[in-house]
Amino acid sequence: MKLAEYRGDVHRAGLSLTDMSHTRLYRDGALAAQGFPVADVSEHLADPSAVVWFDLCAPEPAELHIIREELGLHELAVEDVLSEHQRPKIDTYASHLFLTTYGTLIPNGQLELVEISIFVTKNALVTVRENDHFDIDQVARRWDATVERAGHGVAFLLHGLLDYVVDGHFAVVERLDEEVEDLEDQLFVETPVADRHELQRRTFDLRKNLVTLRRMIIPMREVIGGVIRCDLRIVGPEMAPYYQDVHDHVLRVGEWTESLRELVGNIRETHLTLQGYRLNDIMKRVTGWAAIIAVPTLITGFYGQNVPYPGSDEPWGFWMSTLVLIGTGLVLYKAFKRRDWL
Repeated sequence: MKLAEYRGDVHRAGLSLTDMSHTRLYRDGALAAQGFPVADVSEHLADPSAVVWFDLCAPEPAELHIIREELGLHELAVEDVLSEHQRPKIDTYASHLFLTTYGTLIPNGQLELVEISIFVTKNALVTVRENDHFDIDQVARRWDATVERAGHGVAFLLHGLLDYVVDGHFAVVERLDEEVEDLEDQLFVETPVADRHELQRRTFDLRKNLVTLRRMIIPMREVIGGVIRCDLRIVGPEMAPYYQDVHDHVLRVGEWTESLRELVGNIRETHLTLQGYRLNDIMKRVTGWAAIIAVPTLITGFYGQNVPYPGSDEPWGFWMSTLVLIGTGLVLYKAFKRRDWL
């Protein structure tokens, strides 16, 4: 059954299948139309020289089943779209590829992931976004900037999309790298206790973001490699170097993320070690002052005995004990200072 046959029912159901904002038609390597209703896609797919792209944002299950009927998509692939928190992957079916990837954002210091499901056939590319936080218009602008490669059909469209996604990973890693450098600058600065607690919180959040990002980036190696090696021959020899370039970028982002994760772990360990040093220094100083106070306490306690002692009934006895107190205190202070105990 055709998309056009569903158009009236979908419209009455309040679905967005007729959304005209994110559709494109390429014919013979040139942009022939855009912004047409998704329900008109079936008319263009009949033309072997046509390549169609359309995007769905948070679609209803009924919409996906309509697309499945029209493009002959496997039911397991559609089921994966409806399931949340899929890992980045590539599945190869008889007539199409199914990819899952994630757009990455870090608007307020907290990493945000946007799941993007991609169906790839010989002459159609379908993107399904989890929400509108991933800017699909930027992908369209990237296609327009490299329109000379549009003659490669679906491979051209898929490359622009994956390249934009990986560049987004790069941008996030650069942002996290700047935060790591800021943490390194603050590590050896004497700060109040409240600031040290904030440093610990930032270190924990940063490590959490890096671990999450790593889980999204590492599987992208097999995703890009799978597209290049797939049996459907989506990528021809002319486009293979461009996909290899994206694959190299994925490797670089993965290595960068891994190094930052280890560096944040080292920062955390160093911060805890410095806290231990500060505690030891405080205990050392407190112990030194306690020793200085203990000796005069011993002397005054000795002189406080209810037995006669030299000068107990004379004024010079009081002055002698006072001089002994002051003298021993000064001697202990100089001795501890020389050993850096105070």
